Amino acid sequence: TTVAGREAVMAMVELPPGSAEGRHTHFAEVYAFVLEGTMTLDVEGQPTRVVKAGNVFTIGQGLVHEGSNRSSSPVKLSVVFFAEKGKPLTTPAP
Repeated sequence: TTVAGREAVMAMVELPPGSAEGRHTHFAEVYAFVLEGTMTLDVEGQPTRVVKAGNVFTIGQGLVHEGSNRSSSPVKLSVVFFAEKGKPLTTPAP
C-alpha cells in the first residue's frame, strides 16, 4: 500500500456449521464480504447482528469480536485486513 507502516492482507475465511472463531482482535481494520451462509457477529460495544450472503461489514482495529456459524451450512467470507506491518494479524482475547 502507499500508507507507511501498513499492508493490505486478503483472506478467505470459512466457518463450518456449528463453529465459532473465538473472541479475538486485529492490529488492522477489517473489511468483509459474506460470500455464502449466515453468520452471527458479536463486536465489542455493538449489538449482536446477523450477516448473510451479500452483506458487507467492517470491524475497527482493536475491537474484540467473534463470528459464529449457528446454521447447518458453511459460512464463507472474503476479508481484507488493512494491517500494521510487523504485528500479528490475529490476537486471542479473554
